[in-house]
Amino acid sequence: MVVTVEDIRSVAKSLPRTTEHLIRDRVKFRVGQIVYVALSRDETIMGFGFPKEQRAALVESEPDKFEMPSKSDERFHWVHARLEALDHTEMEELVVAAWMMCVPKKVIREYLEKR
Repeated sequence: MVVTVEDIRSVAKSLPRTTEHLIRDRVKFRVGQIVYVALSRDETIMGFGFPKEQRAALVESEPDKFEMPSKSDERFHWVHARLEALDHTEMEELVVAAWMMCVPKKVIREYLEKR
């Protein structure tokens, strides 16, 4: 079953301090001004926050699932995933990990304690 925008929205909106925005016809989830998940206009690709120093290894490990961001976005902690290649558990892990890059450690601790 392909991951949908609604699946991603359900996970993202459950995370503290998250807001959803429609910017240039693209759904984006952010904490404050920091975008941690963004969907392509056709909703087939999910861009998400990911450590720069680890993304090449991620892409090389599963090139059918992950791809590098555009050249202009390589300066950011960002990588792309094809939604058709993700399962729901993996999508949730990626969204939560990207969110954790944006919030204070105290917020992460509180979130993990409630889970």
